[in-house]
Amino acid sequence: MKNFTLLASFVLLFLTSTNAQNGYWQQAVNYEINVDFNVENHQFDGVQTVTYTNNSPDTLTEVFFHLYFNAFQPGSAMDTRSLTIKDPDGRVKDRISQLKDDEIGYHNINAFTQDGDSVTFQIVGTVLEASLPTPIAPGEQTKFYLSYHSQVPLQIRRSGRDNKEGIDYTMTQWYPKLAEYDQSGWNVDTYIGREFYGIWGTFDVTIDIDKSYTLAGTGVVQNPQEVGHGYQDPDEILVPSKDSDKISWHFKAENVHDFAWAADPDYQHDMYYAPGGPKLHFFYQTDTLAEQWKAIQPKVGELFQVMNALFGKYPYSDFSVIQGGDGGMEYPMCTMILGHGDFDGQLGLIAHESFHNWYYGVLGTNEGKYPWMDEGFTSYAEHIVMDSVTGKHEANPLGSYYYVYGAFSATPLHEPMSVHADRFKTNRAYSISSYVKGSIFLYQLNYIVGEDVFYRGMKRYFNTWKFKHPDPWDFIRVMEKESGLVLDWYLERFVNTTEVTDYAIASVDKAKKQTEVTLKRIGNIPMPLDIKISYTDGTEELFYIPLEMMRGEKANETKLKRTVLKDWVWVAPTYTFTLDKKVKEVASIQIDPSGRLADIDLENNSYSNTK
Repeated sequence: MKNFTLLASFVLLFLTSTNAQNGYWQQAVNYEINVDFNVENHQFDGVQTVTYTNNSPDTLTEVFFHLYFNAFQPGSAMDTRSLTIKDPDGRVKDRISQLKDDEIGYHNINAFTQDGDSVTFQIVGTVLEASLPTPIAPGEQTKFYLSYHSQVPLQIRRSGRDNKEGIDYTMTQWYPKLAEYDQSGWNVDTYIGREFYGIWGTFDVTIDIDKSYTLAGTGVVQNPQEVGHGYQDPDEILVPSKDSDKISWHFKAENVHDFAWAADPDYQHDMYYAPGGPKLHFFYQTDTLAEQWKAIQPKVGELFQVMNALFGKYPYSDFSVIQGGDGGMEYPMCTMILGHGDFDGQLGLIAHESFHNWYYGVLGTNEGKYPWMDEGFTSYAEHIVMDSVTGKHEANPLGSYYYVYGAFSATPLHEPMSVHADRFKTNRAYSISSYVKGSIFLYQLNYIVGEDVFYRGMKRYFNTWKFKHPDPWDFIRVMEKESGLVLDWYLERFVNTTEVTDYAIASVDKAKKQTEVTLKRIGNIPMPLDIKISYTDGTEELFYIPLEMMRGEKANETKLKRTVLKDWVWVAPTYTFTLDKKVKEVASIQIDPSGRLADIDLENNSYSNTK
């Protein structure tokens, strides 16, 4: 393991150095954390050494750490936001404002040094602001040491103790986490309940806790024979426990940007080896639905198989599905989910939270700035993979999302996808923008470039940008290279505005022995168009109208004869083309027969000859 760690560190340093020469760089961090946990008062003492490498071209004179537990105090920014927003999260509401002293969360920092020198700092809400005694020059490495005393809050949002299903501890956003510094500077948003962003590195975590507890989390347990609880090889002898009420759990994770864990004395721990990997771990209470947790494990293996094939290979050896939290939430190499619910609902929840490990976990886009690149991409993958695994094979697996988007886009609550995750006026606008519209962004792109090209592009995007924090332009450039099309117009209009797409069949007219079809662009977002013509003799054909600004066209995706018409210049409100058939021979005309175009009014997309 030591040699592997040295090799991984060398590779990461080489990649960041090479990328820096090409104008791209990213910071690197390694955590060594030791925790002494008291299950009687829900408090713990922690010490951590954080080795930080400044790969940026800037000299850093300050650093920031996130102290997420501080959000769970009356009067915090999270509390204030929940009390004042029009549609508060039902899990939060006014609960933070009612927390008692032994129910709040906090981090009290006892000591903070840089390379042995004391660091001056102040705590402002959920952020520790520190002025460095020694600035960190480009290419330099430094070590921070922090010791702290913390209290685990009553479980309200994601993290905390005693969730509604009786899980003792969901330990997420639980340690002082170094903020990310990137090309836009420090990312130090106050924690008010959403999205995370972190630095890739190694986590070496040791937790001393009551020996009756089973732990689950990010990474791989390094002392399975000592801790037992289903981690050890059954063919080997379990090392006797020490003469103590506590036992040390040692976890290690390579190339992740966060570390989460959960603990409960009643966890059942099962392992399932998914074909092609990874090793899947399941942690759940056996009071209810134990048989469902057993039955679902092979299906989760199928989820990973299909996801690996379509979107890129999951790069870690293990993944854990852990009962805990307040719904479903993603963390590197694991997810925290509620354990109750029906089979299909639970499988869908596991699919969504697991697939976050591709977009939140491995690609690591800044979720605050671009929540749709995580939630939307993950939701898209969830619908496509679940459609395959459940065998439904629906014509449009995202049909319900298209309906929701169409209705919501007509309301004054509609906001651009480019709004920061924390700054939407309503939680509903955030959800529609990030999950629904983010998914449609991909399915409509599938329509624009063609399905085969799209899936090649998604894998190329994953393999090109994994562990590199891509932004929207990085994604769209990959898709342009894969498709050979110009796509900036799509990103700009669909993401940065609330404009919509709406096309109509304006008229179908007789023209001697031919038929003239006139289309009208009603919405402001232009699109290429697939037009299917059905004739009274039972034959069908496809007409394709490229968008001029694309500078090309997609391949024919169907077995129908396809005619590529001249480009539609986006400023033109109408477009007319001719069919070499009489009007009476035209049975029907359909704009976008595949249903992937996010046209907000489908009533005017078809023509039927009723004569």
